[in-house]
Amino acid sequence: MSLVPLLTSAEFSSADQPALAQGMSAYGEVLNTWAGIGNSPGLLAAYLPFLRQVNGPGALDGRVKELVAVRVSVLNHCRYTTSHRCASALAKGVSADELAAVADGELGGFTEQERLALRLAEEMTVALPGVPVESGLTGVPADVRDEAQRVFDAAQLVELVMSISLWNALSRFHRVMAFELDMPEPPAAVAARL
Repeated sequence: MSLVPLLTSAEFSSADQPALAQGMSAYGEVLNTWAGIGNSPGLLAAYLPFLRQVNGPGALDGRVKELVAVRVSVLNHCRYTTSHRCASALAKGVSADELAAVADGELGGFTEQERLALRLAEEMTVALPGVPVESGLTGVPADVRDEAQRVFDAAQLVELVMSISLWNALSRFHRVMAFELDMPEPPAAVAARL
């Protein structure tokens, strides 16, 4: 059961109605995350454009964004986010076998950029919260940061780190909110890692 009531489209504030209409035109329904966010009037109006900007086309290859989002959602053990991110990745050409490899952390079949992005995602999701400042200012190992600076340009790095950060925040939000799935179950090999 969701932590907060899930609003119907008519219950959203007038400030959120334009964003809700755009979202519904893309998905045909009010997604549970939006229905929860709607309890804070005006938040959906900021959330959806920000999400589209971070997750949409940019300097960083969209496939990298999709893979990272799946990895972060699995590492956070969030069924809701994982279902959404797997549906998106599959729709954009990532195979179920690739999603299983991402969930397992088996990165041998991916490009250098993809492997590095997935490694950074794991460092930021799992290790970073436990690294005090005196042990590492950024919380990410220097070799990973140096390699990221070598492989990605500045715009790509901003998008990559923002994407990893966004999916960490949303996975944790979705998990605590306990939203029911409104997208298909993740592939079985991915779901087994949750």
